[in-house]
Amino acid sequence: MAIRLGALHDALLEAGASPEKAQRAAEELAQYEKLEARVTLLTWMVGFDVTLSVAILILVFNVILRLPR
Repeated sequence: MAIRLGALHDALLEAGASPEKAQRAAEELAQYEKLEARVTLLTWMVGFDVTLSVAILILVFNVILRLPR
């Protein structure tokens, strides 16, 4: 059984949805939230990687400029 959101499931049942449809809707939304958390993590990872890469490029550029000619 997949993870589901109990409050949403109960609200859908009270609104008149069938138990099967309420179950599937709650499971789908739980999967969406799980996916959203993964995308947020990936966004932070990419941001950190880009920041680190730019910092390294700046350091390398500074070293190249200080080399004797």
